[in-house]
Amino acid sequence: MQRSLKFVKHLPALGVEPTVITVDPERGAYPVLDHSLAAEIPASVRVLRTGTSEPFGSYKKLTGRQQIPYGGFANESKTSLVQRAFKFVRGNLFIPDARRGWNAHALQAVADLVAQGEQFDAVLTSSPPHSSQLIGLELKRRYGWRWLADLRDPWTDIYYKAELNQTAPARWLDARYERQVLEQADIVLTTSADTKRLFLGKSGKLHDSKFHVLPNGYDESDFLLPSSPPTDALLITHTGTISETYHIELLLSAVAECRRRHPEVPLRLRFVGKVAEGVQRQLTAAGLNDATELLPFVPHDESVGFLLRSTVLLMAIPDVAHNFGILPGKVFEYLAANKPIICVGPTGSDADNLLQECGAGRAWPYDAYEDMLECLETLVAQWRVNPNLDLPALSHARYSRRSLTEQLVKLVKRS
Repeated sequence: MQRSLKFVKHLPALGVEPTVITVDPERGAYPVLDHSLAAEIPASVRVLRTGTSEPFGSYKKLTGRQQIPYGGFANESKTSLVQRAFKFVRGNLFIPDARRGWNAHALQAVADLVAQGEQFDAVLTSSPPHSSQLIGLELKRRYGWRWLADLRDPWTDIYYKAELNQTAPARWLDARYERQVLEQADIVLTTSADTKRLFLGKSGKLHDSKFHVLPNGYDESDFLLPSSPPTDALLITHTGTISETYHIELLLSAVAECRRRHPEVPLRLRFVGKVAEGVQRQLTAAGLNDATELLPFVPHDESVGFLLRSTVLLMAIPDVAHNFGILPGKVFEYLAANKPIICVGPTGSDADNLLQECGAGRAWPYDAYEDMLECLETLVAQWRVNPNLDLPALSHARYSRRSLTEQLVKLVKRS
């Protein structure tokens, strides 16, 4: 996770010496790996890589798929009977999630360090997978260390929960784990105000003072290259995973209509990352295949390069429960690129508020076709005058990774 990686990158310079315990990538299973990010780990940081016990090898053998599912199955637009069975097993036998097999390995690594006489002032566990929070729960019980639980997403309210078909006992146990973590952690970190509100309502024993919103951010060192938007096209870029639940079909229709009205303006789309088959069908239905470039996952530095070589950036919030608190990490990198941002998602959400606060754009509701078309028409008119639509330096400095790590350090050192 970039969030944890960037914290680790900046902690030593701010007076905190981190020891990282994680899974050996040769022994774990992941939908995507970006080895290039390892270069950002300071040489002084100790990283202990452990084994793990996971069911994903069996998943690939039985389903015949080479790629394991994302947490929310975003890369599985069609599921077979075997895949649906795996979802049921995952939801009812692997609680809170199928990564729980790593916990014993991580706890043993800590026990080995303690046996060697080492002591620690605090422990930070970041999730999802939310099973990682059970490691913090056990370390708190064993050693009494100050514990910061970093919850990047909702837990029992996460948007794909219904797909797991959990039984009543499984739902009860999952909720019990969630309450234990929230009640026993010294500090609970969330990435958005709405997610904080969601967790705060989980138990009458919780108090607002325990919760701190520490959003994702961008690393200034990733944006040293100059912006270079194309001069031969108005290029709209989306990076990352996108599936049918993001409901961009009306935006695609608006793009198609804008191209029909202004054939002299080369309006183009570019998707970098995983694009679900359903979204690809939407592109075809809108007649945009000839104007769309689909690129596979690329290393992080290359992804940033695509942002800087764009005219406008596209983001979307999935149309799922509790999406008002979804604040994707990439939105902060979008802001750092200083490009206009078209966002499809709920009005008044944390993402919408952030974009308007920074002057980068706003969120358009999923059904706001006319508003989307008007927005595109405005961009086309501006592009005719000057193909560089870059915005003035946006007010996003407080979202730099170093600034956010400074806030984390204050919480770590709080007595």
